[in-house]
Amino acid sequence: QVQLVESGGGLVQPGGSLRLSCAASGSIFSIYGMDWYRQAPGKQRELVAAISSSSSPNYADYVKGRFTISRDNAKNTVYLQMNSLKPEDTAVYYCNAVIRTTTQPVSRSYWGQGTQVTVSS
Repeated sequence: QVQLVESGGGLVQPGGSLRLSCAASGSIFSIYGMDWYRQAPGKQRELVAAISSSSSPNYADYVKGRFTISRDNAKNTVYLQMNSLKPEDTAVYYCNAVIRTTTQPVSRSYWGQGTQVTVSS
């Protein structure tokens, strides 16, 4: 019914930038909060940034000042602009969104498939 598709990952040198995108599609009635998580090898998945339906952002302390989350409600898309990347930012980045579909009366959480970000010289 609903798909989240991430794009924009890749290999970048320390200090470089990447922009991730996550587009939601399907039988969407409304999208509420949209978030980015990441999971490094051997570690738990952690919240990187979140944005509300009114575009109010929140960030994990370790990305404040470097990452910017934004959304385009007309395109059902959330973005993560990542600047000043560090090797410790290497992880699989996942998009999450709380969505109400046209066929269900309650909203639920959906996940994308993840996109690899590798920061290395």
